[in-house]
Amino acid sequence: MVQFMDKDFLLSNEVAKKLYHSFAADMPIIDYHCHVSPKEIYEDKHFENIYQVWLTGDHYKWRIMRSNGVDERYITGDATDYEKFEKFAECLPKAIGNPMYHWCHLELKKYFGFNGVLSPDTAREVWDIAANKLKRADMGVRGIISKSNVAFIGTTDDPVDTLEWHKKLAQDDSFKTVVAPSFRPDKALNIEKAGWRQYIAQLSQVSGVEVKDVATLKEALKNRIEFFNQNGCKASDHGLDYMVYREGDADTVMQAALAGKQITREEAECFKTALLLFCAKKYKKLGWVMQLHYNCLRNPNSKMFKALGADTGFDCIGPAPSAKQLASLLDALDSENNLPKTIIYSLDPSDNEFIDTLIGSFQGTEACGKIQHGSAWWFNDNKQGMREQLTSLANLSLLGNFVGMLTDSRSFLSYTRHEYFRRILCALIGEWVENGEYPYDEKALEKIVKGICYNNAKTYFGLEEK
Repeated sequence: MVQFMDKDFLLSNEVAKKLYHSFAADMPIIDYHCHVSPKEIYEDKHFENIYQVWLTGDHYKWRIMRSNGVDERYITGDATDYEKFEKFAECLPKAIGNPMYHWCHLELKKYFGFNGVLSPDTAREVWDIAANKLKRADMGVRGIISKSNVAFIGTTDDPVDTLEWHKKLAQDDSFKTVVAPSFRPDKALNIEKAGWRQYIAQLSQVSGVEVKDVATLKEALKNRIEFFNQNGCKASDHGLDYMVYREGDADTVMQAALAGKQITREEAECFKTALLLFCAKKYKKLGWVMQLHYNCLRNPNSKMFKALGADTGFDCIGPAPSAKQLASLLDALDSENNLPKTIIYSLDPSDNEFIDTLIGSFQGTEACGKIQHGSAWWFNDNKQGMREQLTSLANLSLLGNFVGMLTDSRSFLSYTRHEYFRRILCALIGEWVENGEYPYDEKALEKIVKGICYNNAKTYFGLEEK
C-alpha cells in the first residue's frame, strides 16, 4: 500500500516521478486567472487564524459543509471562527474522491507543515499549529505568494475599477511577483439583469463618456480598455451563462433597457454579441488574450440567492446549446482579422471534444496555439476532469502548446492546485511513455512539461519579469 500523499503522490511510475521532480515541481507559477484581492497583496494582509485564510469566501468548502447538513450559521453565519473550522473538519473525512480532500492536505503540508490528516480528532491541533505559523512575519499574503514561487498573478477586475492597488504594486520594487488586472466587463454586457442601468451610470462617470446608446457605450469601454492596458493588463475575461451570437439592432435593445423595459433573452443575446465583437477587436489590437467562460447556471436556488447573494456556492453546470454560437462568434471575428488570442472554458465537460476540434479550425500564426482549450474549470477541476481535458486536447490538438493551469480562486493558499495539476499531468504523460506511446526522450519531454507548467503561458501572455 502506498503511503498517503507521500512525495510521489499521484505519480504511478518511474517516468512520471522523473518528469515531476526534475522538470515540473520547481517551475514558477503563472496564475493568469484568479479572484484574489490586489489590495490584500499590496497591504501584505496577515490572518489571525486558519479560518480567515482558508474558509472565508471559499464556496468549494461551503458546498461540502452544506452537503453534510451543516447549519448555515456555521458556514456564512455568526458562529465563531473556530466553530466554523471545526464543522469543516467534521465534514472533510467524508470527502473521499473529492479534490478538496487533496487540496486541503497539500495546503496544510506546504504552508503549515502539518503532515497528518485533518479530522475532528486533529482539528484543535491543526488550529493551534496554523495560529502559531500565521504569527510569523513571512506568513502574510506576500510571504505566501513568494513561498509558492508565483511569478505572475492575473486578477479579475471590473471596467470601473480605479486599479489603485495594481498601480501601487507596480511601483513596489520590493515585491517581485507581477500583479496585473484583467478586464471583466460582464456588468456592462448583462443588459437583462438587475442593476444594469445603475452600472451604466457608474461607467459613464468613471469613463468620462455620457453613455446613452451603443456607440457611446463602446466609447466608454474603449476608454477603460486603454486605461487597463496602460496599467499592465494582458487579458480580458467574459463570464457568460451560455455562448451568444445573434445579429440584430443592439441600439434598439439598449434604448429599451435604458427606458426600464424588460429585455428578452433574444434581445440580450443581440446586445451582448455586438459588445463582444467590439471588445474582441480592441483586444486583438492590443495583443490581449480573450478568455471566454460559459455554460454555468447561476443561482438556481432562489431562496439562498435572496439570503446570501451571488458567488456563495450555489451555482452549477448549465449545459446549453452553445456550439454554433461560439463557432459563429469566432468566425465573425476571424473573417475580419479581428480574432484575438482566445482561451475557451466550458463548465460542461461534454464540450471537451467540441472545443478541441473547434480550436483547430481557427488557429493562427500570432502564437503557437493561438486558440486554447482552457484548463478543466471549476467543477471539472479534479483528477478525472483534468485527465479528461488533457487527454481530449492531446487527442485532437497539440498538448505541447497548452498554457496550463490556473487557480480561479479567492484563496491565497490555493497555489497548491498548480502542484496537483502538475502531478496529474506528469502521471498521464508518464503512462504514455511507459506504454510505449511516446519515446523516452528526456529533452523532448522536458520541453513539453516545462512548457505546459510555465513557459507556454509566459510566451502566450507576453509576460516580462518585474
